[in-house]
Amino acid sequence: MPQNQTHGADQPDIAGPTPKSQRTKMVKSSDDNENKILAKKLKDSEICVPIVYGNIAFWLGKKASEYQSHKWTVYVRSSTNEDLGVLIKRAVFQLHSSFNNPMRVVEGPPFELSESGWGEFEIVITLHFHGDVTEKPLHLYHRLKLYPEEESGSLSMKKPVVVESYDEIVLSEPSEGFLARVQNHPAVIMPRLPSGFALPPVPMEDINSGKRGDTKNHPLSQWFTNFSEADELLKLAAARQQVQAHIARLRRQLSLLDGQQQLKSASDM
Repeated sequence: MPQNQTHGADQPDIAGPTPKSQRTKMVKSSDDNENKILAKKLKDSEICVPIVYGNIAFWLGKKASEYQSHKWTVYVRSSTNEDLGVLIKRAVFQLHSSFNNPMRVVEGPPFELSESGWGEFEIVITLHFHGDVTEKPLHLYHRLKLYPEEESGSLSMKKPVVVESYDEIVLSEPSEGFLARVQNHPAVIMPRLPSGFALPPVPMEDINSGKRGDTKNHPLSQWFTNFSEADELLKLAAARQQVQAHIARLRRQLSLLDGQQQLKSASDM
């Protein structure tokens, strides 16, 4: 039977009210508030990023075999050869099923893939963007071209076959954080910001973590097509002249037909 314990004079009195349980009030941290500000959308605005995708193929000449006739590179680049890593996180190239590991993932710029082969086929290029850009991937479809058109001449080891397409990635209502991150990037066409509008500061890790991935000094850059605005304006001007000349010819033909019709009517009277 347990013995009763008595409280001595030197023992503290532990009797008294039971202490209340303490509850910690959760307060949103400043990081949460900053993330809210960075994620805020800028209404009625859009960002444009001109891109080029395509391939360059070199004939192997005497080294060509039945199944290895060309060395080729397929890629996605900025139209001005700037770094697209500010926008694109990774690119996935889906090749023909006859290739080993036909789904190739490129985790950073430059977004390109080199292979060799003999056949032409469609390549699906899927672009995955950074989290502050958009969650939706973009699918591009490119027909790999190895052989020149008949009017372009025969196969040559010195002059490759180049096929490129111009496109623009348009992002509607971008987040303020993304705008702040790319506001001075040469690959991005920024929207006109409202008067007095100030973008949030860019986190230091975004400033210091930039990776140089432009294609200005790319070994294949001499073969890239120039899609500058000046060239496009010249092409539009030339097309306009052709249209105007065609309209003038049609007007002359209509005038001749009207004259013939009038002469015929006069002779019938």
